[in-house]
Amino acid sequence: MTRHLLKLSDFTPSELRGIVLRAIELKKAGPNRGGPIAGKTLAMIFTKNSTRTRVSFEAGMAKFGGHALFLHSNATQLGRDEPIEDTAKVLSRMCDAIMIRNDSQADQEALAAASRVPVINGLSDLHHPCQLLADMQTWFEHRGDPAGKVAAWVGDGNNVCHSWIEAAPLFGFKLRIASPKGFEPVESIIKQGGDSVEQMRGATFAANGADLLVTDTWTSMGQEAEYNRRVIAFADYQVDAPLMARAKADAIFMHCLPAHRGQEVSAEVIDGPQSVVWDEAENRMWAQMALLEFLLTA
Repeated sequence: MTRHLLKLSDFTPSELRGIVLRAIELKKAGPNRGGPIAGKTLAMIFTKNSTRTRVSFEAGMAKFGGHALFLHSNATQLGRDEPIEDTAKVLSRMCDAIMIRNDSQADQEALAAASRVPVINGLSDLHHPCQLLADMQTWFEHRGDPAGKVAAWVGDGNNVCHSWIEAAPLFGFKLRIASPKGFEPVESIIKQGGDSVEQMRGATFAANGADLLVTDTWTSMGQEAEYNRRVIAFADYQVDAPLMARAKADAIFMHCLPAHRGQEVSAEVIDGPQSVVWDEAENRMWAQMALLEFLLTA
């Protein structure tokens, strides 16, 4: 049966841990142009702009001796309203895997249903599972197994937050979420987190004694018209030095990037000694290499 990664919970806890630990191994070993990925082709569909997603998948495929094809929707027949199912049927006869970064989780599910090959969610309106694989790898590398620890999400209840919610029970940690009223995560996804997830109104309560603080931009792609409203709503949800001081002394800070210093995070924090954002960004590549290896050899 063809496996897909459209959301983190598509995999079991043991599978996810295996991928993260394999990513750490690959990072230590360096480039590997042989093995099961050599000669494979990844089709990458983009309807949203990207830096880290595109570069990490392209570089990862190259390090494995494979090839990645960049397909922007405006330069393909998708931009002329070809059904996504038809695109899936064609690409999956020519390529070994498909990555898609778009606005619609539903479209990703339709693509996967029509595809003969694995489909990977490179970001959708609801989930960003590849980011969480990199985040978990980074947490493992810097502080060991996340099981039994506490992470605090401060800011918008967006797609990355949703994937953190899924990660909590799958990796065995507690997640506290502090979002302004009206910007909370989707309720049905919160319920999936069960007892591993707790919502808090104030950022300070979420940060108290936490092992890790994580945030994201206040205004994501496609929300530019809401910028002024969001800046006001999120004014008390910046991760700054006083907020980090409420966490454990050895707490680390994560951000999926791009970051806006002076908004969701202060320059003092993101450029400071507790920040692991640059390792986190690099780990997108290693985690996705491990993911591709898993999907193409399972």
